[in-house]
Amino acid sequence: MAGSWISGGRLGLVSLLKLALLAVRTSSAADLITANQSLSGEQILVSSGAGDFVLGFFSPTRSGSRRFYVGIWYGKVSRSEKKVVWVANREAPVSDPAASELAISGDGNLVLIDQSRTPVWSTNTSAGGGSAAAVVAELLAGGNLVLRDAVNSSRIFWRSIDHPTDTWLPGGKVGLNKVTGENQRLTSWRSSEDPAPGIFSLEIDRNGTSQYLIFWNRSRVYWSSGPWNGEIFSLVPEMTRNFVYDFKYFDDDTENYFTYSVKPSFNLTTRFVMHVSGQIKQFTWVDNSQQWILFWSQPRAQCDVHLLCGPFSVCNERIAPHCGCLRGFEEASPASWILDDHTAGCRRRTPLLCADAGAGEEDEFYEMANVELPDDRRSVPAASTGECAAACRGNCSCTAYAFDGGCSVWYGGLANLRQLGDHGGRLFLRLAASEFTGSKSGEGKIVGAAVGAAVAVGALMVTLLALLWRRRRRRRFSALRVADGGLVAFWYGDLRRMTKNFSEKLGGGGFGSVFLGTMAEGNVVAVKKLEGIRQGEKQFRTEVSTIGTIQHVNLVRLRGFCSDRSRRLLVYDYMPGGSLDHTLFGDQAAPTVGWKTRYQIILGIARGLAYLHESCRDCIIHCDIKPENILLDGEFVPKVADFGLAKLVRRDFSRVLTTMRGTRGYLAPEWISGEPITAKADVYSFGMMLFEIISGRRNSEEKGEEENQAGFFFPSWALRKLGEGDIAALLDPKLKGDANLEELERAARTAFWCIQDDDSSRPSMTQVVKILEGFVEVGMPPPPRSLRLLGEAPESIAFFSSKPGSCSSAVPDGGGVSAGAQPKSASLTTPAD
Repeated sequence: MAGSWISGGRLGLVSLLKLALLAVRTSSAADLITANQSLSGEQILVSSGAGDFVLGFFSPTRSGSRRFYVGIWYGKVSRSEKKVVWVANREAPVSDPAASELAISGDGNLVLIDQSRTPVWSTNTSAGGGSAAAVVAELLAGGNLVLRDAVNSSRIFWRSIDHPTDTWLPGGKVGLNKVTGENQRLTSWRSSEDPAPGIFSLEIDRNGTSQYLIFWNRSRVYWSSGPWNGEIFSLVPEMTRNFVYDFKYFDDDTENYFTYSVKPSFNLTTRFVMHVSGQIKQFTWVDNSQQWILFWSQPRAQCDVHLLCGPFSVCNERIAPHCGCLRGFEEASPASWILDDHTAGCRRRTPLLCADAGAGEEDEFYEMANVELPDDRRSVPAASTGECAAACRGNCSCTAYAFDGGCSVWYGGLANLRQLGDHGGRLFLRLAASEFTGSKSGEGKIVGAAVGAAVAVGALMVTLLALLWRRRRRRRFSALRVADGGLVAFWYGDLRRMTKNFSEKLGGGGFGSVFLGTMAEGNVVAVKKLEGIRQGEKQFRTEVSTIGTIQHVNLVRLRGFCSDRSRRLLVYDYMPGGSLDHTLFGDQAAPTVGWKTRYQIILGIARGLAYLHESCRDCIIHCDIKPENILLDGEFVPKVADFGLAKLVRRDFSRVLTTMRGTRGYLAPEWISGEPITAKADVYSFGMMLFEIISGRRNSEEKGEEENQAGFFFPSWALRKLGEGDIAALLDPKLKGDANLEELERAARTAFWCIQDDDSSRPSMTQVVKILEGFVEVGMPPPPRSLRLLGEAPESIAFFSSKPGSCSSAVPDGGGVSAGAQPKSASLTTPAD
């Protein structure tokens, strides 16, 4: 063996010694750096225990830039992408990790030395005793890098978790040291590829109150969590002390801070991040889908982040990305915009001239409608829009004006300008005259030249345009592409070709049929032809564009739409798992979906609905939740689909009065009584569907055992079984009792809470998610009166028929009322006792 090494490798003695030393250094102590060891190049430390975290050199850039940092990231989850939780040298990257070292210095500190042998980062502590041999650096199981005594592991001199960057891990502190004045804050990255301290930070209130604040540039507060009451933050109920998380607040003479931990009985990976978007976000890793799920974020609206888009730009919740330059402006730093850092804002393409510039032209004003007016307005006397415009035009520093009974003007950059949907004010933006077509000085020349050109080449142009039009029509389908996060406005002919003239039908319902289609690049899609939808062109496009911008793992992705005369079509990603009703009630020869998968389906649907209700700019009420409208991907991850009936509700409205929509068997009582609805209508439908997922059968169908076949209604029967404590009886017989009974009871109780007669008694979908995840305990629900009446009047079950289709009347076919029972419509609007 020795001879073969020498003859085949041609390695010198020095090289062999280096290789041997490298092997020792990388294998002797995977979680430690000692006085005789260091870390460089591609070497890593793996945390003690299960090896959940890794420390080493990394580069966050995708452009090949030579900027490297020492950081800690997840080692087992999210392997396809490094999720970095801590960075040592945020402001001092090194260019050559192979020639740089992370090592114990002679004075007992952990230091990073770059390729020129210059220290660029240090733990900077004097507690180590001033001796390299006396200390070691260890990466602990929770992702905490510690500098400790080499012999006594309980003597800790420094902890990375006490110096957080943008991520708050369990066990860490976010607070204030009253003695040293050090503020343990979370500070965002500068951009998605630059871990240097950004402009947004989360920290505890410096005045000593028990609340968190998000700062812009460490100077302006734009969000508060509200005070901590021992259980929750008053303005962030999601950030709660519950059965999974244990939040604790400490306040004494030396410090006040928050810390949290995950209960040992839960195998949960979670992280809080001060994101580059200016929002604080909590992510949880889901093993089944192998991805991070956004649990909550604050502030809820992205455009509430102060100066997110910088000066002379507009923030729009309805599109992605949210920031865009105003007319006549361009990105001040295009490279930063690509990396999701819009804080530099935009700059003018053409300088203003002003009226006295002697150029013969005056600056003009461009009207922007439906905007939330920017900050820092100043009032000037003016009795009309014309006087207000003149006041702004007469001052070269004036950049915009607005008149709404009074005149407001703005100087300098416009900050926090927000585009609204169909309300808001009008802003008149000052632009150079050349930004408008047909300026006064050149109008005659431009018109004359255009007329002459049109006369000279008119016939040729008509012929050429006709040829180009025909060629474009032939090639449009093959050239069609979908931009990331965008929607395509399809031509009807395109969709007809994609679906081979709508030849392969996937399914259908009361509001349209779905067909299989293939896009030019090979992506398989589902094309739904909406029928019976009466929205106007503008309303249809507005609602579709809103739904199209939302992104969530439990919402089906909308690719595009078609609005061609009276035709309305939607194009979605194709889901190979089909619809949930086929999985639950379809061919008995198909494999039975087990309880564990069913529970994950239930939880995924709840998360998707919670996102629609709580996390979008407008509350989106789906209005037709049922198994037919839940699609499954190849891994049984549920996707809420079919937004053809969805209703958008502005956040400043608690209820909306709309025409009845939905499917019999899943309709909430308020639909029947004609009352204004809320998102709780979806909660009711979710509850009715939850019974069907549990039982594996339609809520109304023949039982054939101890109940009258004609009058059997599963929720009424389940209520009795739940009261008797016979939880196992509720389970789908095909599962043969193989289920977690604690989860089963939790799901059943949740379903009954969801179908309470009074919508105020129903939980929100966010609360439903917490209940299903085990964060919140759920008590025994009161019996809904509608179920008690159904138990007394079996023939009234016809109202709850779950056959697919739209509900066009508040009274079921036949309209019968049983003896001793109230009319069906009345029984459904009576609050529960």
